[in-house]
Amino acid sequence: MIPVTVLTGFLGSGKTTLLAHLLKSPTLARTAVIINEFGEIGVDHDLVEAGEESFVQLETGCLCCSIRGDLEATMADLLARRAAGTVPPFERFVIETSGLADPAPILNAVMSEAARGSGLALANIVTTVDAVTGLATLAREPQSVRQVAVADRLVVTKSDIAGLSSELRGRVTAINPRAEVIQASHGDVDPARLFAETVGADAAARENEAWTAIGSSHVHAHGDEIQCFAIRRDRPISAVAVTLLLEALADHFGSGLLRLKGIVAIAEHLERPAVIHGVQHVFHAPVWLDRWPGDDHSTRLVLIGRGLSVTWVQRLITALEAEIAEISVGE
Repeated sequence: MIPVTVLTGFLGSGKTTLLAHLLKSPTLARTAVIINEFGEIGVDHDLVEAGEESFVQLETGCLCCSIRGDLEATMADLLARRAAGTVPPFERFVIETSGLADPAPILNAVMSEAARGSGLALANIVTTVDAVTGLATLAREPQSVRQVAVADRLVVTKSDIAGLSSELRGRVTAINPRAEVIQASHGDVDPARLFAETVGADAAARENEAWTAIGSSHVHAHGDEIQCFAIRRDRPISAVAVTLLLEALADHFGSGLLRLKGIVAIAEHLERPAVIHGVQHVFHAPVWLDRWPGDDHSTRLVLIGRGLSVTWVQRLITALEAEIAEISVGE
């Protein structure tokens, strides 16, 4: 499985500085870096000059490409070149988005390519937030709120200038209470910490505190109508009910569902939980963990988006469970 990290953040929030620093680290060796919309790139002058669909191999062994076209086609092309041995055998993708990009289409592209059996898996989403102008940007630019809302890790940049204020921390936590907040000075941050995957038993264990903190709460990001809420179910859910639930969420909320992520107790496989996540109408194939990450074996789902209803989702799960149970009794 090839993990994919999406690096997003609003214009001027320090994505390029962060990426330039990271690309010097041996940790990112054997990484394919895709920079979307190269007009705002400052990573490498030669990369900017090289043009569309060009590839540059950096000293660390990273492979960089800049694109203006179709992301799915670019990923598929890189995978084909990897299989043919015409590019270095990279083991990770990092995708840097445009500062004005809504992250949802990017995530959709990754998950669609993964659904084709390419061997890709969305590992995590990293969002940069400017310590100096972050509060003003979040108040003024709805796109920046969406970028924060879907993140697994929030990197507060330029902390050497302004530090992380209590107001900014409170704002990003209100938008996304489950994301880890990391401070970076001059783009300096531990790559291993930044790109640690958010799937697997160890990663799930790290997120348990976030699940507990959110609980069954409903968090509203004022000004952009983005909600974040968590649902916990102590009783296992059948595999059929989970499938129907995901289909119903996609149909009912559509593009309003910015992100769903969860660890699920499947009735047919009680010892092996499933990690699920989706964006809008696209859902990744479940990742089965070898074991539960802790003593808590409950199902926990986090939904982030616009126009969501925690009551509707809870009632839907209950109705699906009842329907599956009735069918089982009839058989």
